[in-house]
Amino acid sequence: MTATVPYQMPAARESATAPARTVYLIPSGDLRESANVPAWPFQQELERIVTDAVEATGWTVQRGFAPDPELGHGFIRSQRMGLEVFKDIPADAPLIVATANWQYSHHVLAGLRTHRGPILTVANFAPEWPGLVGLLNLNGGLTKMNREYSTLWTVDGSDDYFREGLATWIETGTLTHDASHVRPLPHLPGTAEVELGRALADQLLDDKAIIGIFDEGCMGMYNAIIDDEMLNPLGIYKERLSQSALWAEMQTVTDEEADAVGTWLTEAGMTFRLGTDEATELTEAQLRSQYAMYIAALRLSDDFGLDAVGIQYQQGLKDVTAASDLVEGLLNNVQRPPVTSRDGSRVLWEGEALPNFNEVDEGVAVDALVTNRLWTAMGMDPATTLHDVRWGEEFDGRFVWVYEISGSVPPSHFAGGYADAEGWRQGPEFFPAGGSTLNGVSKPGEIVWSRVYVADGALHVDIGRGSVVELPEEETRRRKESTNPEWPIAHVVLHGVSRDQFMGRHKANHAQLVYADDAATADRALTAKAALFHRLGVTVHLCGDAVIVED
Repeated sequence: MTATVPYQMPAARESATAPARTVYLIPSGDLRESANVPAWPFQQELERIVTDAVEATGWTVQRGFAPDPELGHGFIRSQRMGLEVFKDIPADAPLIVATANWQYSHHVLAGLRTHRGPILTVANFAPEWPGLVGLLNLNGGLTKMNREYSTLWTVDGSDDYFREGLATWIETGTLTHDASHVRPLPHLPGTAEVELGRALADQLLDDKAIIGIFDEGCMGMYNAIIDDEMLNPLGIYKERLSQSALWAEMQTVTDEEADAVGTWLTEAGMTFRLGTDEATELTEAQLRSQYAMYIAALRLSDDFGLDAVGIQYQQGLKDVTAASDLVEGLLNNVQRPPVTSRDGSRVLWEGEALPNFNEVDEGVAVDALVTNRLWTAMGMDPATTLHDVRWGEEFDGRFVWVYEISGSVPPSHFAGGYADAEGWRQGPEFFPAGGSTLNGVSKPGEIVWSRVYVADGALHVDIGRGSVVELPEEETRRRKESTNPEWPIAHVVLHGVSRDQFMGRHKANHAQLVYADDAATADRALTAKAALFHRLGVTVHLCGDAVIVED
């Protein structure tokens, strides 16, 4: 007879009780150590600000783990490390996640999902490192997983909004922001714009569309992944592709084909800041790699019959080839270097943009796809792009946001098109293999902004109106140099939405931006877009001064 061997049951871990009047604090970091170290001084300053504000209420702050002197920073730098850190945090403790940098949310989402105590996310409202971007990304992830949280932001910790908000959260475990700028979609009139939106939605549902995704989850953006069960009812399906396929296709592009892209850009007026040091400067070799990626992306998109495409560049490709950003900006532009099919029989997407969703953000994919179709049907330039909600300040009596995207916007967003586009090298701390940006200053004009996101187990879209404004050259230079001067910038004024209303509401690090011909046309386009989303079953929220045109 065989002896019975008892199961080796794991020992139950005792949950520590949170010390009285103590708040725990953790920071989530980048997966790239080259970005964690330079961000650390800004993180230390934010933690000082938060600690001072907490102690002013009579409570104390306990850091969830000690900084690592050998690494030179104190960020959680992986998902595994995040799991280990949460083991030492009492499950019922009030917890602050402080963010002064770009952070990979999946480092901490596992621990936050099961944490029982109140959660507060905090960022420094500062330009130097993308703390606001990291905060909004984390907030979008928490919203998607239906985890309750509160959020705050501050420039230097001295403002009443921050200090009173923090005191309220400590006392009650929750914090509510003014959302009076948000209202549900009213009954839609039977106008031409509404009928157009509905017709395009019906066409999408009937004919269906495919979005190509070169690996999901770029930079830990859990909030940027939409499950098929939510996506497919819109008539949108994923073609899951591998970055290795893109790399392999790049190897089939000849130098002559790649160089032809560069010649076209130069003749169109684009300039590049070139050097010879591969580690710190933009080089011809990096550009040739990007031109090959541009051609490869179009040919693979043609192979799979894609309606939009996104490239997860940051992990994997960043170690073997130059940045994808120049490629992404070109794809979203109607006027761009021609690329033929492999047999040379046709030009791919001739006279059309191929909607690209940077950083494989699938909320952007849905938005870019419907925007492209709607703006084209209305006879407007369909060039659209996401932007990081990077920072902002008052200027001449109004709040002007700094919207930036890592390296590229469509050239038609510049007043002079390609003539106003400059290629700068991407920063080595984020992009070791370099590559050119598509840099410039977005032209003044009327815009529709939006964001598709997951909340309460369903798809939602916030949509509003705004303007890109022109600032003095000196102020533009100051803002660019305060952030990432190599990245393109848009000076954005949101209509009827204050800074704090936007921050308290927005569910993503990205906002979608598209120009309209004028203010009246922007209102009509917003109406049609709202009708399109509503027909698809997406819950529409009008923000600020957004209006539904009645006639």
